[in-house]
Amino acid sequence: MKLIFFIFFLSLNLPPLLARDGERSSSSSSSSSSSSSGSARHLFEHDQSRTSVDKAKGYMTNSDLEKAVKAFGQRCSNISRIYSIGESVNGVPLLVIEISDKPGVEEPEPAFKFIGNVHGDEPLGRELLLLLANWICDNHMKDPLARLIVENVHLHILPSMNPDGFALKWRGNANNIDLNRDFPDQFFPLNNDVDARQPETRAIMSWLKQIQFTASASLHGGALVANYPWDGTHDKRKNYYECPDDETFRYMASIYSRSHFNMSLSTEFPGGITNGAFWYPIYGGMQDWNYIHVSCFELTLEISDNKWPNANELPIIWEYNKMSMLNLVASLVKNGVHGRIFSSDSGRPLPGTIMINGINYTVNAGRAFADYHRLLAPGQRYEVMATMPGYKSKSTVIWLEEGAITVDFILDPDGTPKGNLLRNICDCDYYGSKSKVAVLDYFWGFHFEICFVLIVILAFLGILFKRRMKFSLLKQRPSPKRSVIA
Repeated sequence: MKLIFFIFFLSLNLPPLLARDGERSSSSSSSSSSSSSGSARHLFEHDQSRTSVDKAKGYMTNSDLEKAVKAFGQRCSNISRIYSIGESVNGVPLLVIEISDKPGVEEPEPAFKFIGNVHGDEPLGRELLLLLANWICDNHMKDPLARLIVENVHLHILPSMNPDGFALKWRGNANNIDLNRDFPDQFFPLNNDVDARQPETRAIMSWLKQIQFTASASLHGGALVANYPWDGTHDKRKNYYECPDDETFRYMASIYSRSHFNMSLSTEFPGGITNGAFWYPIYGGMQDWNYIHVSCFELTLEISDNKWPNANELPIIWEYNKMSMLNLVASLVKNGVHGRIFSSDSGRPLPGTIMINGINYTVNAGRAFADYHRLLAPGQRYEVMATMPGYKSKSTVIWLEEGAITVDFILDPDGTPKGNLLRNICDCDYYGSKSKVAVLDYFWGFHFEICFVLIVILAFLGILFKRRMKFSLLKQRPSPKRSVIA
């Protein structure tokens, strides 16, 4: 009996062996006490949550993953392409799967990216993203949601951002750097030295300069919640610090949480979502950098309380997250305001910017097609404005319901007074030194009738041309719920 009481006493005083050790909690103490010099990127040995060899059993090795990605590219070559954005510290290629009905072809469509395995000891993303790619390939001809994604979105999947950390079974990369603290920060002068950044970080930043992503998400483990900006605060205090698109991010995070098996039922995070700074602040994170520097709305998705669950749990975790992942990608075309910007004088695309009155944030239109994809929370009235240097700005008011709306803008060149065309046709100066009276007498004659007929014909042709151009613009987007020409 004494032995039983002794064992019970020990159990009360021992620290818990299984505690939440997610992307944030594992470094919260260091992030709150570290200076703004960027030293929090370095992970000390006692912070490494090394995973046993048994935990890795059943997971793809880096070699297995590379073979699986290439095999997918061969099996699903009609809707995919495989490309590399760089290499890790140890030279492992960072392979990306692009899924689209026209892979590798630039189109006026939104692009979405998934990034897995940012932290080496959080490998769920590696497995789930390959399952997602294969599911879309197997079902895009028969499942409406898969077909919607393939035909209207360019989906890019990076299964592993940190293959070296995975091989070492620790959080950081081969240089022991936390890659989610390695990006430039808006509040403190962190990571501003380009040469000091890790190759994996530089690869991501270079990638986003080449492809204009509308939205993205990174997959982590250690908690069950959809996290959104801002991740940090100006004073390093833990409080809710909202970004300009706070409502939109809450809506996006809720799409993932509500589609998940039980994320929205969380007792720790109401609705299964959280503001990053309110959970606890981090600095040098990838999420905020995406939103600030490349107009990409990124979420940080914590998809399992266990950072490295046993491989036999992967099928059920995939089922819990499948609809969340699909619905988040599909939300790019099922919600928000989309359209293109054109010049009224030539009809050519204008790579301008889109602004929403009352939201201090701009979204750039694409360089090739001048297409824009502005994510917004539904159920509100918005004033949408298109601007382009050298052109007059134009705005329109919309009511955004549960569904996407298309608004194409036709901008007039700046500084071109109305009536130029008429003056060019019947320019009184053409007659040289004649007096005003002589000119009037001339116009009242036969030439006035000719000039009048030309004006009427040109006005009719102008109206006809403008109507044809509007109808052609409306046909360039796939069956939106509503369409507007501004």
